[in-house]
Amino acid sequence: MNEISRTYLPAAGRDWFLPFYDPLVKLLGGEAARKALLDQAALRPGQRVLDVGCGTGTFAVMIKRLHPDVEMVGLDPDLKALARAKRKAARAAASIQFDQGFGDELPYPEGSFDRAFSSFMFHHLPADEKGNTLRAVRRILKPGGEFHLLDFEGPEDHAHGFLAHLLHSNHRLQDNSEGRVVNLMRQAGFVDAKKVGCRTMLFGGVGYYRASV
Repeated sequence: MNEISRTYLPAAGRDWFLPFYDPLVKLLGGEAARKALLDQAALRPGQRVLDVGCGTGTFAVMIKRLHPDVEMVGLDPDLKALARAKRKAARAAASIQFDQGFGDELPYPEGSFDRAFSSFMFHHLPADEKGNTLRAVRRILKPGGEFHLLDFEGPEDHAHGFLAHLLHSNHRLQDNSEGRVVNLMRQAGFVDAKKVGCRTMLFGGVGYYRASV
């Protein structure tokens, strides 16, 4: 892994905010937003599922709890967040593999996952890493596999609430417009890339995307 020589935005935006991140996001509707993302993926028993940028593991644990017969893997560069994720999974008695790594350097063989998710992570990436991350996700998905993404909308797509501005400066959201996200998915080799929904939350507008292999 190259985590020593690379920088990244921590899972909660700032290290000091990490202990408060999960309860606040849940209070403001993040759990419901992620449940809707999961529902659109229509997971089936036996599928192998990757959560890219899993952070503190909330979504990975939700997936495993609701779909105990899938093989669940979470990946994130933030060791502090991964430590919380592992404790969370242990408390839930959920068998989840957590790996440290970056989305544009996924340490998995080609075509080894049926589904991949990204929730509230894509805007963390610098503009030049977004395309590389999508190409990496495309590589590890099996033929017929799907990528499902949930994130803050760009400034031109929706007004943003106070939490979005608290966690991330405006330039982190400039590159998250619907047209930009869909175009990057297509350039990465995905087919049928499109925005499939949106919702308004206290921490801003969020958009749902789906793309296939």
